[in-house]
Amino acid sequence: MRMEDIFEIKNEEERVSAIYNIFDESTRLSTKATRVEFLTTIRQIEKYLKPGMKILDLGAGTGEYSLYFAKNGFQVTAVELVENHVSQIKEKINEEMSLEVFQGNAMNISIIEDKTYDIVLCFGPLYHLEKIEDRMKCIEEVKRVCKDNGKMFFAFISNDMVITTETMCYNPSFLTEDTYNHHTFKVRDFPFVFHTVDDCRQILRDSDLTINNEVATDGLSELLADKINNMNDESYNKWLNYHYYCCEKPEFLGTSNHLLFITSK
Repeated sequence: MRMEDIFEIKNEEERVSAIYNIFDESTRLSTKATRVEFLTTIRQIEKYLKPGMKILDLGAGTGEYSLYFAKNGFQVTAVELVENHVSQIKEKINEEMSLEVFQGNAMNISIIEDKTYDIVLCFGPLYHLEKIEDRMKCIEEVKRVCKDNGKMFFAFISNDMVITTETMCYNPSFLTEDTYNHHTFKVRDFPFVFHTVDDCRQILRDSDLTINNEVATDGLSELLADKINNMNDESYNKWLNYHYYCCEKPEFLGTSNHLLFITSK
Protein backbone atom coordinates (compact mmCIF):
# COMPACT_ATOMS: atom_id res chain seq x y z
CA MET A 1 0.00 0.00 0.00
CA ARG A 2 1.24 3.49 -0.86
CA MET A 3 1.45 6.22 1.77
CA GLU A 4 -1.02 8.27 -0.28
CA ASP A 5 -3.59 5.46 0.03
CA ILE A 6 -3.22 5.34 3.82
CA PHE A 7 -4.31 8.98 4.02
CA GLU A 8 -7.76 7.90 2.78
CA ILE A 9 -8.31 5.25 5.47
CA LYS A 10 -10.84 6.54 8.01
CA ASN A 11 -10.78 3.71 10.54
CA GLU A 12 -8.13 4.60 13.11
CA GLU A 13 -6.91 1.08 13.85
CA GLU A 14 -6.65 0.21 10.15
CA ARG A 15 -4.85 3.47 9.36
CA VAL A 16 -2.30 3.13 12.17
CA SER A 17 -1.70 -0.54 11.32
CA ALA A 18 -1.11 0.40 7.68
CA ILE A 19 1.40 3.08 8.70
CA TYR A 20 3.39 0.52 10.69
CA ASN A 21 3.38 -1.87 7.76
CA ILE A 22 5.60 0.78 6.15
CA PHE A 23 7.48 1.99 9.26
CA ASP A 24 9.05 -0.96 11.10
CA GLU A 25 8.60 -0.02 14.76
CA SER A 26 10.53 -3.09 15.94
CA THR A 27 13.80 -1.69 14.54
CA ARG A 28 13.19 2.02 15.10
CA LEU A 29 15.33 2.26 18.25
CA SER A 30 18.09 -0.07 17.10
CA THR A 31 20.91 2.29 16.01
CA LYS A 32 23.22 4.46 18.09
CA ALA A 33 21.42 7.58 16.86
CA THR A 34 17.91 6.33 17.57
CA ARG A 35 18.93 4.83 20.93
CA VAL A 36 19.55 8.37 22.17
CA GLU A 37 15.77 8.83 22.42
CA PHE A 38 15.32 5.53 24.25
CA LEU A 39 18.21 6.02 26.68
CA THR A 40 17.20 9.61 27.44
CA THR A 41 13.61 8.57 28.11
CA ILE A 42 14.65 5.67 30.35
CA ARG A 43 16.91 8.03 32.27
CA GLN A 44 14.02 10.44 32.86
CA ILE A 45 11.60 7.71 33.99
CA GLU A 46 14.12 6.25 36.41
CA LYS A 47 14.37 9.59 38.19
CA TYR A 48 10.86 8.96 39.51
CA LEU A 49 10.80 5.16 39.64
CA LYS A 50 10.98 3.29 42.95
CA PRO A 51 10.91 -0.45 43.72
CA GLY A 52 7.41 -1.90 43.71
CA MET A 53 5.90 0.75 41.46
CA LYS A 54 3.44 -0.33 38.75
CA ILE A 55 3.88 0.93 35.18
CA LEU A 56 1.36 1.31 32.36
CA ASP A 57 2.76 1.60 28.84
CA LEU A 58 -0.10 3.02 26.77
CA GLY A 59 0.59 2.76 23.07
CA ALA A 60 3.43 0.35 23.71
CA GLY A 61 4.50 -0.19 20.10
CA THR A 62 6.59 -3.36 19.93
CA GLY A 63 7.32 -3.18 23.65
CA GLU A 64 10.75 -1.60 23.92
CA TYR A 65 9.91 0.21 27.18
CA SER A 66 7.55 -2.44 28.57
CA LEU A 67 10.11 -5.19 28.12
CA TYR A 68 12.94 -3.10 29.55
CA PHE A 69 11.10 -2.38 32.79
CA ALA A 70 9.64 -5.89 33.07
CA LYS A 71 13.16 -7.30 32.73
CA ASN A 72 14.20 -5.00 35.55
CA GLY A 73 11.62 -6.44 37.93
CA PHE A 74 8.70 -4.04 37.60
CA GLN A 75 5.05 -4.99 37.17
CA VAL A 76 4.11 -3.65 33.73
CA THR A 77 0.93 -3.50 31.67
CA ALA A 78 1.24 -2.79 27.96
CA VAL A 79 -1.72 -1.59 25.87
CA GLU A 80 -1.22 -1.35 22.10
CA LEU A 81 -3.60 -0.66 19.22
CA VAL A 82 -1.81 -2.58 16.45
CA GLU A 83 -2.47 -6.33 16.63
CA ASN A 84 0.87 -7.24 15.03
CA HIS A 85 2.72 -5.20 17.65
CA VAL A 86 0.83 -6.96 20.44
CA SER A 87 1.94 -10.32 19.03
CA GLN A 88 5.56 -9.16 18.83
CA ILE A 89 5.55 -8.12 22.50
CA LYS A 90 4.03 -11.42 23.62
CA GLU A 91 6.70 -13.37 21.73
CA LYS A 92 9.42 -11.68 23.81
CA ILE A 93 7.93 -12.24 27.27
CA ASN A 94 9.58 -14.86 29.48
CA GLU A 95 8.33 -16.42 32.69
CA GLU A 96 10.48 -14.15 34.86
CA MET A 97 8.67 -11.03 33.67
CA SER A 98 5.52 -9.53 35.17
CA LEU A 99 4.14 -8.16 31.90
CA GLU A 100 0.52 -8.19 30.77
CA VAL A 101 -0.29 -7.17 27.19
CA PHE A 102 -3.65 -6.07 25.82
CA GLN A 103 -4.81 -4.82 22.46
CA GLY A 104 -6.72 -1.61 23.04
CA ASN A 105 -7.43 1.97 22.11
CA ALA A 106 -5.79 4.73 24.17
CA MET A 107 -9.02 6.72 24.23
CA ASN A 108 -10.85 3.97 26.09
CA ILE A 109 -8.99 1.72 28.50
CA SER A 110 -12.01 0.95 30.66
CA ILE A 111 -10.52 -2.48 31.43
CA ILE A 112 -8.18 -0.63 33.79
CA GLU A 113 -9.46 0.65 37.13
CA ASP A 114 -9.00 4.23 38.33
CA LYS A 115 -5.74 5.21 40.06
CA THR A 116 -3.97 1.90 39.43
CA TYR A 117 -0.51 2.94 38.21
CA ASP A 118 2.38 4.92 39.68
CA ILE A 119 3.91 5.62 36.26
CA VAL A 120 1.93 5.99 33.02
CA LEU A 121 3.78 6.20 29.70
CA CYS A 122 1.94 7.65 26.71
CA PHE A 123 4.57 7.52 23.95
CA GLY A 124 2.62 6.58 20.82
CA PRO A 125 -1.03 7.65 20.89
CA LEU A 126 -0.49 11.41 20.55
CA TYR A 127 1.48 10.76 17.34
CA HIS A 128 -1.71 9.51 15.68
CA LEU A 129 -4.81 11.17 17.16
CA GLU A 130 -5.64 13.89 14.63
CA LYS A 131 -8.66 15.39 16.41
CA ILE A 132 -7.98 17.56 19.46
CA GLU A 133 -10.98 16.04 21.25
CA ASP A 134 -9.47 12.56 20.77
CA ARG A 135 -6.14 13.71 22.19
CA MET A 136 -7.97 15.13 25.19
CA LYS A 137 -9.82 11.81 25.69
CA CYS A 138 -6.51 9.98 25.66
CA ILE A 139 -4.98 12.32 28.22
CA GLU A 140 -8.08 12.02 30.43
CA GLU A 141 -7.69 8.22 30.38
CA VAL A 142 -4.04 8.58 31.39
CA LYS A 143 -5.08 10.84 34.27
CA ARG A 144 -7.84 8.46 35.34
CA VAL A 145 -5.62 5.39 35.69
CA CYS A 146 -2.68 7.22 37.28
CA LYS A 147 -2.43 7.41 41.05
CA ASP A 148 -2.83 10.84 42.62
CA ASN A 149 0.88 11.02 43.43
CA GLY A 150 1.96 9.32 40.20
CA LYS A 151 3.77 10.66 37.14
CA MET A 152 2.52 10.76 33.56
CA PHE A 153 4.96 10.88 30.63
CA PHE A 154 3.75 12.18 27.26
CA ALA A 155 5.72 12.07 24.00
CA PHE A 156 5.12 14.31 20.99
CA ILE A 157 6.71 14.71 17.56
CA SER A 158 8.05 18.22 17.03
CA ASN A 159 6.44 20.19 14.21
CA ASP A 160 9.34 22.60 13.81
CA MET A 161 12.22 20.12 13.82
CA VAL A 162 10.55 17.83 11.30
CA ILE A 163 10.85 20.60 8.71
CA THR A 164 14.61 20.69 9.28
CA THR A 165 15.15 16.93 9.15
CA GLU A 166 12.83 16.41 6.19
CA THR A 167 14.65 19.09 4.19
CA MET A 168 18.21 18.21 5.18
CA CYS A 169 17.96 14.42 5.40
CA TYR A 170 15.19 13.09 3.16
CA ASN A 171 13.61 15.54 0.73
CA PRO A 172 15.58 18.61 -0.46
CA SER A 173 12.39 19.91 -2.15
CA PHE A 174 10.34 19.81 1.06
CA LEU A 175 10.34 23.59 1.58
CA THR A 176 8.86 24.20 -1.87
CA GLU A 177 6.06 21.65 -1.50
CA ASP A 178 2.57 21.99 -0.03
CA THR A 179 2.99 19.61 2.93
CA TYR A 180 3.13 22.55 5.32
CA ASN A 181 1.61 26.02 5.66
CA HIS A 182 4.17 28.39 4.16
CA HIS A 183 3.12 31.21 6.49
CA THR A 184 2.65 29.49 9.86
CA PHE A 185 5.01 26.54 9.15
CA LYS A 186 2.43 24.06 10.48
CA VAL A 187 3.19 20.69 8.91
CA ARG A 188 0.29 18.61 7.59
CA ASP A 189 -0.56 15.97 10.20
CA PHE A 190 0.29 12.93 8.11
CA PRO A 191 1.50 10.23 8.58
CA PHE A 192 1.95 11.56 12.12
CA VAL A 193 0.52 14.42 14.18
CA PHE A 194 3.03 17.20 14.77
CA HIS A 195 3.08 19.66 17.69
CA THR A 196 5.04 22.78 18.48
CA VAL A 197 6.46 23.09 21.98
CA ASP A 198 3.71 25.58 22.83
CA ASP A 199 1.05 23.19 21.47
CA CYS A 200 2.31 20.50 23.83
CA ARG A 201 2.21 22.80 26.83
CA GLN A 202 -1.27 24.05 25.96
CA ILE A 203 -2.92 20.65 25.61
CA LEU A 204 -1.44 19.43 28.90
CA ARG A 205 -2.44 22.57 30.78
CA ASP A 206 -5.93 22.40 29.25
CA SER A 207 -6.07 18.89 30.74
CA ASP A 208 -5.35 20.37 34.19
CA LEU A 209 -1.94 18.72 34.43
CA THR A 210 1.14 20.23 36.02
CA ILE A 211 4.23 20.08 33.80
CA ASN A 212 7.18 18.94 35.95
CA ASN A 213 9.81 18.75 33.24
CA GLU A 214 10.27 19.14 29.47
CA VAL A 215 12.90 17.11 27.61
CA ALA A 216 14.33 17.14 24.08
CA THR A 217 14.62 13.35 24.01
CA ASP A 218 16.57 12.81 20.79
CA GLY A 219 17.84 16.33 20.15
CA LEU A 220 19.88 16.47 16.93
CA SER A 221 20.14 12.69 16.63
CA GLU A 222 18.09 12.27 13.46
CA LEU A 223 19.77 15.20 11.76
CA LEU A 224 23.24 13.88 12.67
CA ALA A 225 22.41 10.18 12.45
CA ASP A 226 25.23 9.18 10.10
CA LYS A 227 27.87 10.86 12.23
CA ILE A 228 26.49 9.46 15.51
CA ASN A 229 26.19 5.94 14.11
CA ASN A 230 29.85 6.05 13.06
CA MET A 231 31.12 7.03 16.51
CA ASN A 232 33.18 4.56 18.49
CA ASP A 233 31.83 3.57 21.88
CA GLU A 234 33.90 6.10 23.81
CA SER A 235 32.84 9.00 21.60
CA TYR A 236 29.23 7.84 21.67
CA ASN A 237 29.16 7.78 25.47
CA LYS A 238 30.67 11.28 25.53
CA TRP A 239 28.00 12.41 23.06
CA LEU A 240 25.29 10.91 25.26
CA ASN A 241 26.61 12.80 28.29
CA TYR A 242 26.63 16.04 26.32
CA HIS A 243 23.10 15.35 25.09
CA TYR A 244 21.92 14.70 28.67
CA TYR A 245 23.46 18.05 29.63
CA CYS A 246 21.56 19.83 26.82
CA CYS A 247 18.25 18.00 26.64
CA GLU A 248 16.54 19.68 29.62
CA LYS A 249 17.59 23.20 28.67
CA PRO A 250 14.59 25.20 27.38
CA GLU A 251 16.58 26.55 24.44
CA PHE A 252 17.10 23.02 23.07
CA LEU A 253 13.43 21.94 23.06
CA GLY A 254 12.82 23.26 19.56
CA THR A 255 15.77 21.32 18.16
CA SER A 256 14.54 17.79 18.81
CA ASN A 257 12.34 15.52 16.73
CA HIS A 258 10.77 13.99 19.84
CA LEU A 259 9.64 15.82 22.95
CA LEU A 260 8.92 14.38 26.39
CA PHE A 261 6.72 16.09 28.97
CA ILE A 262 6.63 14.77 32.53
CA THR A 263 3.45 15.70 34.36
CA SER A 264 1.49 15.22 37.55
CA LYS A 265 -2.05 15.91 38.73
